[in-house]
Amino acid sequence: MTSLARWCLRRRFVVIVLWLVALAGTTAAATLTGSAYSNDYTVPGTEASRATALLEKAFPGQGGDSATLVWHTDQGTVRAADVEQRMTDTLREVVELPGVASVSGPYGSDGASRISADGHTAYASLSFEPTSGELAKGDVQRVIDTARSAATGNLDVAVGGSAAGAAEGKSGHLSEIIGVVIAAVVLFLVFGSLAASLLPIATALVGVGTAAMGTVLLGHLMSVADFAPMLGTLIGLGVGIDYALFIVTRHRRGLRAGLPVHVAAERAVATTGRAVVFAGGTVCVALLGMLILRLSFLNGVAVAASLTVVLTVAASVTLLPALLGVIGPRALSRRERRRLAEHGPRPEIPTGLAARWSAFVERHPKLLGTLAAAVMLVLALPTLSLHLGTSDQGNNPATSSTRQAYDMLGEGFGPGINGPLTLVADLGGAADRLAFDKLPDTLRQTEGVASVSSSTLSGSGDTGVITVVPTASPQSTDTSDLVERLRADVLPKATATSGMDVHVGGVTASYDDFAQVILGKLPLFVGAVVGLGCVLLLLAFRSIGIPLKAAAMNIAAVASSFGVVTAMFQWGWGSELLGLGAAGPIEPFLPVVMVSVLFGLSMDYQVFLVSRMYEEWLATRDNTRAVRVGLAETSRVINSAAVIMIAVFLAFVLSGDRVIAMFGIGLASAVALDAFVLRTLLVPALMHMLGGANWWLPKWLDRRLPRISIEPSEHSTAVPASPVDLIPLPTAAESAKVPSKAL
Repeated sequence: MTSLARWCLRRRFVVIVLWLVALAGTTAAATLTGSAYSNDYTVPGTEASRATALLEKAFPGQGGDSATLVWHTDQGTVRAADVEQRMTDTLREVVELPGVASVSGPYGSDGASRISADGHTAYASLSFEPTSGELAKGDVQRVIDTARSAATGNLDVAVGGSAAGAAEGKSGHLSEIIGVVIAAVVLFLVFGSLAASLLPIATALVGVGTAAMGTVLLGHLMSVADFAPMLGTLIGLGVGIDYALFIVTRHRRGLRAGLPVHVAAERAVATTGRAVVFAGGTVCVALLGMLILRLSFLNGVAVAASLTVVLTVAASVTLLPALLGVIGPRALSRRERRRLAEHGPRPEIPTGLAARWSAFVERHPKLLGTLAAAVMLVLALPTLSLHLGTSDQGNNPATSSTRQAYDMLGEGFGPGINGPLTLVADLGGAADRLAFDKLPDTLRQTEGVASVSSSTLSGSGDTGVITVVPTASPQSTDTSDLVERLRADVLPKATATSGMDVHVGGVTASYDDFAQVILGKLPLFVGAVVGLGCVLLLLAFRSIGIPLKAAAMNIAAVASSFGVVTAMFQWGWGSELLGLGAAGPIEPFLPVVMVSVLFGLSMDYQVFLVSRMYEEWLATRDNTRAVRVGLAETSRVINSAAVIMIAVFLAFVLSGDRVIAMFGIGLASAVALDAFVLRTLLVPALMHMLGGANWWLPKWLDRRLPRISIEPSEHSTAVPASPVDLIPLPTAAESAKVPSKAL
């Protein structure tokens, strides 16, 4: 690491230009190729995926995106002459708009089913022209504006469907900008130097920007979800700014100790930079753990997020030292530079809140440990009611057109109209077709079924389709129960004599199958991620207790953050108030992605906290002193890093995407609890109570384990190129007598 830092410092302008070229090159390539994201949740081998495959084979090329234009009257009916005339004119106007292929309204001979039984609600189905790329948002927005212009005091009009949902999605990068601005303010308050506060921002932006463009290109090579770039940006900005913060903090400490710029930068990268590489590696290991699930949808997310972390780490240990060389001593504030010039380097004595808090935890470990554990337990309780399922346009903000269309359809035709089930059968002959034609009569007698369409056969007659509208909404557990009842009881009995297989598909069925596959593999996934993390910590700290406590703390952070997400998004506590839409189930893939990210981020803080304690333990063999000094010297920088990461994560709530908002709130709450409850309260309290047992390792195991060092002491990484390197630096033992100021 020292050689790498020295090379980057000596060729700092070359390094900066290379990074800018990489950013510009990937941006140009991504712009030319465009995006190719995929949100295919189907899992090969499940019943819903077989239904989808049969349907696509029998009815191929059914066109592009679709939308639903819905209108509702409180007084009179939609058949009233003035309403019919107004909406007929509107539909004629809509069908002439660019991009619209066809409109099927309720006022023809075959449209009676599109008018509700009470006559107050009607809808028209819109199809857009198939395109090789994404449907232009402007075309969809013109449809929405034209339709809504028909509304009057007694006539409500809204547009729903997949195309309308895509058009309503917020564009731009407001969330990223707000997160970066807040991070810059926090950094300036921490450093007191504008130049130093801008370096972590610049480093993170270059690394994340290059990774975001790389993710666009990655979408052409493998299946990548459309939220992967936003998720990668969210993670990358958080960890990238934090990693740079740790290195700049160590660099500034070297400058205050009287070291020249190049020596301080080299030592910062050789010490804290190694910890950053180790921490980034743990995040990547946790993210790539998703590959164990062998789900193509999550493979792309794992690789894209890992790519972001790798590039932000690379920028932190190459671009950052180059930038440190450019700004020189301005990494210190004017006051710090003036004090250093007038009085020379002085030992930095820890004072203030960090030192007082460390002593307070030392005096009351049992009380504070119990309090912290109680807080984590209470916040984790909602996780017990976690329900995985699909969130749809019924969860959108109440002011959105898609939510209004969803609600009007549900009130007029029943909530199941928004998520019908599709029954698909492979018909082998005339006997199968006869049995399939009789199936709707059986289904109409089934509990939980609101309506059933007649059977439809493909052109060749070898595939049949029936549409079933449940009585409950798509995300209701009653609809999930209906899916299970159809598969396990109703359909096997109805087809017992013919022997044909009828597969149940549809949105709810697909999400239920996806959730079941994930839940079945989740124990293996969590076990692998926790096990690998424990092995890494075992090698780094040569202790049995440290990895076990880290695993317990990580699980506590995950459970508590999921409790917050469940309460807010599933129970609806404040979701509408914050503009996040109505309560609904949690996305099936959210637990896997969040577990990966949270385990990686939690390991970061564990590494930075315990590495300082471990250094002090090796020097003094005094556990109490090691815990006190480690907490006093790292708590401020950990808390500053946590504030930055929380600000970045919470800013993504403004993205307008419910899934990204879930990630943002879940990650922000996890980081807050991890930094302010676990790492600065529960972990040191437990370590005080356990005493020397924290560092116990069987001798036979100690002899067999390879020796690695996460963050070596500054003496071990000294660069002998200059006489100034002979300036004595405080050892860990000396720091215990005159502890350095909390970073």
